[in-house]
Amino acid sequence: MCTAVNTDFETHRPRLMALAYRLLGSRSDAEEVVQDAWLRWHQADRATIRDLEGWLVTTTTRLGIDRLRLARNEREVYPGPWLPEPLTADDSPGPEQQADVAGQVSLAFLAVLEKLGPEERAAFLLKDVFDYDYAQIAELLGHTEANCRQMVSRARTRVQRDRPRFAVEPDTHRRLLERFMHAMQRGDRDSIMALLAADARLISDGGGKVTAVIRPLEGAQRIADLYWAVARRTTGAKEVRIGHVNGEPALLRFHEGKLHSISTIGIDENGRIVQVLSVLNPDKLRGLMA
Repeated sequence: MCTAVNTDFETHRPRLMALAYRLLGSRSDAEEVVQDAWLRWHQADRATIRDLEGWLVTTTTRLGIDRLRLARNEREVYPGPWLPEPLTADDSPGPEQQADVAGQVSLAFLAVLEKLGPEERAAFLLKDVFDYDYAQIAELLGHTEANCRQMVSRARTRVQRDRPRFAVEPDTHRRLLERFMHAMQRGDRDSIMALLAADARLISDGGGKVTAVIRPLEGAQRIADLYWAVARRTTGAKEVRIGHVNGEPALLRFHEGKLHSISTIGIDENGRIVQVLSVLNPDKLRGLMA
């Protein structure tokens, strides 16, 4: 019986993890929420559950909303900017990672979702990513269909306003990232500035545990100056190479063989870099490329 129960849950685990991760923007938090859902499934009177997937999605969503409310309070006192915790990092993307990008788990998209309230975020994801109808969302969240429509509409407006608006071909994305990597390693200010839009923005998340920019850095000149300074004070065995984070091209920086940071870029319609997101917090990188 226990084996059958576990099999039933494991069948749905990937979908539950996908939902929890998009809801929380944290791999570790999502894993905890899915584990809590598993415990509740084991404790439930399964004879009363007619729709297993619906029950598990509802349980995971409600647990996720509660965890997100706590997380938002924690993130208000987080040292410096908070960025999503990467789900995957590797040297080359497989079909699963590429599908994840299509399923909207880029760090830039998850960062935009941070601007939504917990229930608003859940309603938006359930409707636009997981294709639930408003009646299902209303029952799941305990709101009227009209309220859910309003939440989703508000969320769409904010997401469309703030998310990257220009889709770049993967090869173009990679070539630009490679040029940025080489200029960054040399500390070549002129080359870096030539790659950046004038109003480019850099956000780095060190979590107060490693050196990082504690406020978003605005403007091509200031970003180029930063990389110039970093290149000149860098010591020890360091390696930077192109890899993939959550399925999209990214810079993977290693120190003495250990993953030290990951960086992704956003690109505008003119082929210039408009955003650099860098995660350096070791807690968020642990186990990514073990």
